Amino acid sequence: MSTLTLTINKQDYQLDNLDTRTTLLDVCRQRLQITGPKKGCDHGQCGACTILINGRRVNSCLTLAVMHEGDEITTIEGIGMPESLSELQQAFKDHDAFQCGYCTPGQICSATALIEEIKQNWPSYVTTDLQNPNGLLVQEIAERMSGNICRCSAYPNIIKAISQVLENQVNDQSPSSETRTMQGSEVTGIWSPPPSEAQLSSSSQNTAHTKVAGGRS
Repeated sequence: MSTLTLTINKQDYQLDNLDTRTTLLDVCRQRLQITGPKKGCDHGQCGACTILINGRRVNSCLTLAVMHEGDEITTIEGIGMPESLSELQQAFKDHDAFQCGYCTPGQICSATALIEEIKQNWPSYVTTDLQNPNGLLVQEIAERMSGNICRCSAYPNIIKAISQVLENQVNDQSPSSETRTMQGSEVTGIWSPPPSEAQLSSSSQNTAHTKVAGGRS
């Protein structure tokens, strides 16, 4: 194809004679030496290659570079560098939210978009009140980050880091948010999401049936 211009981290890159089948991930890593996005599964299942395109998180291994001329593309390098960490990057550092660090760029890109989604009151799969989603809940954060795998299992600290930034930014944005609480926000040890209301309801119904059955016997 003819010349393709990509805007990555607010800098324009000219690419000549690019194979139209080349993914955005391969362009970044192989052609432009932007190595923040990592190639993990290369099938869109691990999230290590997550970047932001027009503020939305995208698996760069699944999207073709030729589709994104004119888009604003941001990798981890555009979010913050060692000498100028973003608030979220600093929180990951403070909470030791990484071990090998391979998935961390994708985690931070995904979490950066997540925070904006919550500010805009986007619901998720586990949201019970679609009109007033409480994105500060631990199960909300876990669900929204479920596309990013950490093979070192640093999930408790990842959630702590995101929760800290969310509390700071959402509270600053909304005066009424002081009444919103981080229900089930203590994350320690081996963590799994708190049960949903549907699960709790099902559990209570099963308990009731058991008691009734026991009474009859």
